[in-house]
Amino acid sequence: MKKSLATIGVLAAAALALAGCTDSAADTQSTPTSTGDAGSGEVTTVRVAALPIAETGALWAAIDEGIFEKHGLEIEVVPAQGGANAIPALLSGDIHFAIGQPFGPIRADQQNLGVTIIGDYANSLAEGTDVNAVVALADSGITRPADLAGKKVSVNTVGAAGDLTIRKAVQDDGGDPSAIEFVEVAFPDVPAQLEAGTMDAAWAPDPFRAMIVGKGGTSVVQPYQATIPGLSVLTNITTQKLIDEDPDLVKAYSEAMSEALEWAAGNEDAVRAAIATNLKIPAEAAAGITLPTFTWDLADAGIEDLGALAVEFAYIDAEPDYDKLIQQQ
Repeated sequence: MKKSLATIGVLAAAALALAGCTDSAADTQSTPTSTGDAGSGEVTTVRVAALPIAETGALWAAIDEGIFEKHGLEIEVVPAQGGANAIPALLSGDIHFAIGQPFGPIRADQQNLGVTIIGDYANSLAEGTDVNAVVALADSGITRPADLAGKKVSVNTVGAAGDLTIRKAVQDDGGDPSAIEFVEVAFPDVPAQLEAGTMDAAWAPDPFRAMIVGKGGTSVVQPYQATIPGLSVLTNITTQKLIDEDPDLVKAYSEAMSEALEWAAGNEDAVRAAIATNLKIPAEAAAGITLPTFTWDLADAGIEDLGALAVEFAYIDAEPDYDKLIQQQ
């Protein structure tokens, strides 16, 4: 089992490294001067940061389907580790949009950075097998949330929705959430790091969750489902500056992404094929991945509940101004 997990993790990491060879900070970004549409023949290149995880399959598949091109947009996907990591690139203008956890914008609001959530992207599942979980190897002795107290647990971004919801789940199970040591590990590195024993458990989405559980590992807790069922996994993020300065671009992107997510929700086979291709995993592995609820509608995203939980655990001092933070397009 150990050799298999480590090998898969290394291959996934290598594939993602190749996918991320474009250095977004080094490239010169041209600010769009016009927004194309289906009839004009003009195409605007739009840089979008996205995590190299299964959920991004909806974006990859929709690009292949030509949905964005139909709206006059050419999407350049810039690999990111998390929504919070993409915010500096948004503020610098190096990217136009980011697909990331809503907690990054929540934190940015505390600093009045002008970062805005303009649409949902994917929600976790309120019941059944969820799209992410805290996992551990079978011989770890970790079987329930309270067992994570005193353990080293990885998340892709420390101080975000992953460790926040894990703390809440541990507390609700009678454990001490303050006793958890969280470490930052990129999702593709999770299988190999667990095997090496550098951490006791890991929070991971598919395909990495499925890799570990499928090889006999333990799904300890599904923290989103345990704390805020149906919580948004990923949202579409941009800046107030872009909304004000290029409303046509924001409108075109919003309309295209809304159509893309609706299409992805009804075309799971195409999404899974895109996951297999872009994450360099076998088609049979992609077929077993749990997909989220793809949606542009923020109505049931649970962002306000996440903000309240962040205040409860002192991640932020006060809840954000939701009218400013959330601007459904």
